Amino acid sequence: MTDVNEDRTLSTVVAHVRDGGLVIIPTDTVYGIGTLASDAAAVARLLAAKGRGRQMPPPVLVAGPDQLDGVVGALPPAAQALMEAFWPGALTIILDAAPDLGWDLGETGGTIAVRMPDHPLALELLRATGPMAVTSANHTGQPPATDAASARVAFPGRVREAGSPGAGSPDRSEGDILLLDGGATPGPVPSTIVSLAGDHAYSPRIIRDGVLSLSQLAVVLDPVLTQAGASPMTAGSEVPRP
Repeated sequence: MTDVNEDRTLSTVVAHVRDGGLVIIPTDTVYGIGTLASDAAAVARLLAAKGRGRQMPPPVLVAGPDQLDGVVGALPPAAQALMEAFWPGALTIILDAAPDLGWDLGETGGTIAVRMPDHPLALELLRATGPMAVTSANHTGQPPATDAASARVAFPGRVREAGSPGAGSPDRSEGDILLLDGGATPGPVPSTIVSLAGDHAYSPRIIRDGVLSLSQLAVVLDPVLTQAGASPMTAGSEVPRP
């Protein structure tokens, strides 16, 4: 694909997202399906496509920490340290949402899960669209997709290649989900999820095991927590999980 065609394909995907459409994108873990995080109707369509209820809100992908302005509340020192160490990368951080954030991602309880993926296509898209609500591109309960073909199969009859003729047409009768094919991803191991929301700001909780290990997190977090007078996440210790 030429650079011109790549630019046109990305422009098509950006326009589709801004219009409330769903898009399948590659990340540094698995393929994700997402839409504009600020579009409540689009997020509802995303959850429906995933087969997921509002009680499981999707995480939000960003192109960098600067896109968190107005999205999250004050960043605790632990969050800043983790972002500096592991972003872009396979770490999702749950934080307190900004008090006046008007997004409807589902039943978030006033929190928001955020991540900066380490994938050039995903980052280029996010820089153009702003924060996107993105969840793994599979139906709930099914294995995650690590290539475009698997992602396409997960949503039968609904997926169009972003670079195909007519992909940018407003008529979505032949497929309402655009696919941005970036080849195989490193998955199937997902991102590690750590909560620093509320009381967890100085008592981090691992919500989901993933690419990053406890020992990797502890190396970064222990000095920050110790300096704040909190208990360290000593590598190898038992960490609270839900």
